Amino acid sequence: MKLGLIGGYSGSKMSIDIDAIKHAENLGYQSIWTAEAYGSDAVTPATWILAQTETIKVGTAIMQMPARTPAMAAMTAMSLAGLSGGRFICGLGASGPQVVEGWHGVPYGRPVTRLKEYIQIMKQIFARKEKTTFEGKVYQLPYTGEGATGLGKPLKSILHCEEDIPIYAASITPAGVAAAAEVADGFFPVWMDPEQYHVFDEPIQKGFAAARANGVDKDLTRFDIAPFVTLIMGDDVEQCMMPIRGAMALYIGGMGSRDKNFYNSYAKRLGFEEAAIKIQDLFLAGKKDEAMAAVPAELIDACHLVGPADRIRDRLQRWTDAASKGHVSTMLIGGKQPDALALVAETVL
Repeated sequence: MKLGLIGGYSGSKMSIDIDAIKHAENLGYQSIWTAEAYGSDAVTPATWILAQTETIKVGTAIMQMPARTPAMAAMTAMSLAGLSGGRFICGLGASGPQVVEGWHGVPYGRPVTRLKEYIQIMKQIFARKEKTTFEGKVYQLPYTGEGATGLGKPLKSILHCEEDIPIYAASITPAGVAAAAEVADGFFPVWMDPEQYHVFDEPIQKGFAAARANGVDKDLTRFDIAPFVTLIMGDDVEQCMMPIRGAMALYIGGMGSRDKNFYNSYAKRLGFEEAAIKIQDLFLAGKKDEAMAAVPAELIDACHLVGPADRIRDRLQRWTDAASKGHVSTMLIGGKQPDALALVAETVL
């Protein structure tokens, strides 16, 4: 199993702990991941990190697809891969309607269709077998829709893509996971219980079948399952869980509307339906502290690593067992404690 480090996105000021990244690089972590919401972007920090490291790969988790065209994403990926000796990983995601329509000012549209078309176009551009053309529901190259001049023409990238650029997708819905399994090289579950791979098994197999129908041989050995795993080491398990409670309450309770919250639905599929409903009710009523308290310790413990060193070491066995079955390929660790990062590397690598 491989290890990655989650860098995330900035707060009110840009801050990247390059010493922590180099520490992870020296420990054998394979990758570091940047992100974007509606502040710092994902690409600029990725570029900065690539320039100051030597072996670790740098990925975006995620680049928001509606914020840039597929061709722009391909240009960015090829540029960074070429400059870094093939160390860039392109992670994509649909984001959510609140950010897409509220911040970027474009329609949210069909996220699953967008993902499939987006990656297909990017891979055409990477391949350079012919001039890029595409006729889809979301994207058309050349564009001939409303406002078109009629002067657009098929083009082939000036830059030759000589590196293998993996493309990952962020998704947890069954349709989104199936799409990722069909066209991407891996996907990020926002959290994952390594003992509940069955939640993803059917959509992943559906995606593999669709890929094979198009002549692409896909199976778990060719598809990276890379969940985010928060790591907090300390003597008091409950205190270690507190920051995670806040994040999970936000996602399960408030990331989306009452009727369209992907994370709430995901928590239900993991077996926490009653808790998911309660967390959302409390969060949407403005009772955020109570929503945090309602996040089950069992859910946190199933998906993250918390507590004393010996406890974390023991809990890691669940992840290595899942890796031996092909159910997890990479753990993307969210944590900055040097000793904790070392503990995970020593146990897993």
